[in-house]
Amino acid sequence: MIALRRDWRQPQSDPPVCSAQVLLKCVITINQVNYVGFEKASEKCDEALATSLPHNAFSSSSVFTSGYAPGYAKLNKRGGAGGWSPLDSDHYQWLQVDLGSRRQVTSVATQGRYSSSDWTTRYRLLYSDTGRNWKPYHQDGNIWAFTGNSNTESVVRQYLQHVIVARYIRFIPLDWSIEGRIGLRIEIYGCAYWSDVINFDGQGVISYRFKMKKMKILKDVISLKFKTSESEGVILHGEGQQGDYITLELQQAKLLLQINLGSNQYGSILGHTSVTSGSLLDDHHWHSVVIERYRRNVNFTLDQHTQHFRTNGEFDHLDLDYELSFGGMPYSGKPVSGGRKNFKGCMESINYNGENITDLARRKKLDVSSFRNLSFSCVESHTFPVFFNATSFLQLPGRREHNMVSVGFQFRTWNPNGLLLFSPLADGMLELVLVEGKVSVHINVTQKKNTRIDISSGSALSDGEWHDVRFLAKENSIMLTIDGDESSAVRTTTPIQITTGGSYHFGGFFQRTSVSPSQRSFQGCMQLIHVDDQLADLHAVEQGRMGAFENVSLDMCAIIDRCMPNHCEHGGRCTQTWDSFSCTCDGTGYVGATCHTSVYEQSCEAYKHLGKTSEAYWIDPDGSGPLGPFKVICNMTEDMVWTTVMNSLPPETSVTGSSRERRTVLQLNYSASMEQVSAVIGSSEYCEQHVTYACRSSRLLNTPECQLELS
Repeated sequence: MIALRRDWRQPQSDPPVCSAQVLLKCVITINQVNYVGFEKASEKCDEALATSLPHNAFSSSSVFTSGYAPGYAKLNKRGGAGGWSPLDSDHYQWLQVDLGSRRQVTSVATQGRYSSSDWTTRYRLLYSDTGRNWKPYHQDGNIWAFTGNSNTESVVRQYLQHVIVARYIRFIPLDWSIEGRIGLRIEIYGCAYWSDVINFDGQGVISYRFKMKKMKILKDVISLKFKTSESEGVILHGEGQQGDYITLELQQAKLLLQINLGSNQYGSILGHTSVTSGSLLDDHHWHSVVIERYRRNVNFTLDQHTQHFRTNGEFDHLDLDYELSFGGMPYSGKPVSGGRKNFKGCMESINYNGENITDLARRKKLDVSSFRNLSFSCVESHTFPVFFNATSFLQLPGRREHNMVSVGFQFRTWNPNGLLLFSPLADGMLELVLVEGKVSVHINVTQKKNTRIDISSGSALSDGEWHDVRFLAKENSIMLTIDGDESSAVRTTTPIQITTGGSYHFGGFFQRTSVSPSQRSFQGCMQLIHVDDQLADLHAVEQGRMGAFENVSLDMCAIIDRCMPNHCEHGGRCTQTWDSFSCTCDGTGYVGATCHTSVYEQSCEAYKHLGKTSEAYWIDPDGSGPLGPFKVICNMTEDMVWTTVMNSLPPETSVTGSSRERRTVLQLNYSASMEQVSAVIGSSEYCEQHVTYACRSSRLLNTPECQLELS
């Protein structure tokens, strides 16, 4: 190994105090990394879950007639009219099954309506724990569409690529029989599911105390599931007096894992390691996490996506003191340090090195004294998200001929531009639009004299996170507030008189009128919509009792992060819109759609073949492989090419003196990592490392003479 490494935690012998010229032969040690996996043996999970359910466990968007009721939609059954058919065959229809409790679902099967021309050729699956806040089934990074039937009697069974856990399942017909209408009989296959659930209120923390005060841990396995509507919060934390720690937390709706197995007092060994995974994790759906560590090798798995990494530093053990806390930092009765918020949401199936933490908490074997009210059932979110595409709109009524506009909502999107709100006024128009990631307000009043007001606020609001918008306009006063930041709210006192038109169009406006918006549509999600200071009743909208909508998905936010996992290689920066992603390769040393192709040669030899002379060059020894480029000195001779990897030290470093109490430590930082150096050595005929140590009136390694040469 091309390195002289020492564990400075251990007592050291006297430092060398003599001069020497040392020529070391190059020995490269490549350690095979074995990642530790803990995969539970799969059990048979293939029971028919729907057949035995009562009729009232089935519901639907509509029914053609009573004989076509959803309760008749059981596979191979002929009751009623032989299956379910809705009143209208359009894209707003659905068939829903209540499984009675949360179940594991492994596959589904469909069939057309018995002895008819009615079947469904393509459909989607939605699932939910509560019959609210639906989640579409994803596969290969997209909302998946399943192939259905081409006749009435054949059964088409679809096996799910990954198991889902839910109580409610919805079938959404996308295409159907050309000769007839939508027709469905279904079966759902799976098995029972049970787990301990704990509701975290943002105050309480569970403390798992170790049997010994100090734990020196070589191997860890931590697993849990969580769901939350919050974008920030500490999920687990443990630390030791030597500076070791492990923290798992949500930051900006992403999962951040931080581990430190130890650093030394000289700063030559830094153990801090930080890895981020996932995004959009504040969707109040379940997400599974597994952390497997063996020495410095770590598997970090979030929702079937695994990252393998090796911790920084040179130490193998995680030294923790006293406890591991779940739901926040260790409880001390004081405000959480560092501005970190406690976790607010639900967790289930918490396991730490074989210990069932949730079960221990239920049996009161752990310290839960910080909870005001410990609950073992999940408190569900009361939001009602709305999902918009490029042809969607949601129209809500408001007060007519009123002299004040007050609206508010939250939105999330990847698109920097879009129409958030359009409202025809009695004498003009009002619009809130997203322009280059900022919220802009345009008001045009034509009464008496033409008055136009344009204001904007916020920045980078197309980052996929939820952002809060509050807008208030009344006589001679307008205010726009983004994300609750009153201090940066934009205000104007331009003389203006507003008279409302009584109609608010969110996410799109496609009518032909004398006044039209600057943008037509919005792609993203909205929730907590307020009109005239009242929370909009979107259930009433869904049931057709107020307002109107077109091509929106209610009670669902199906936003997809196309940059997770990141398809841009070699540190390329991924950016996205609603439909696609792109890679910015600037400064990476690579080009191409995904930053795959290296712009540098693989060796000094390759530069010589191009006719280059001796100079400093960037090389990429594995081409488009995972190793990055680095700078070397290429010395081109007539019959040989030398490649020199430089370090950060100047040619000579003066040392005034050293002792046991006052050591001299020089940190050698090379321009390449050990993996990069190994790649260069692997394609070289010869390697050497040269170290020169010179001094006066000193002794090296207690030798009687001041000259020593090793080779």
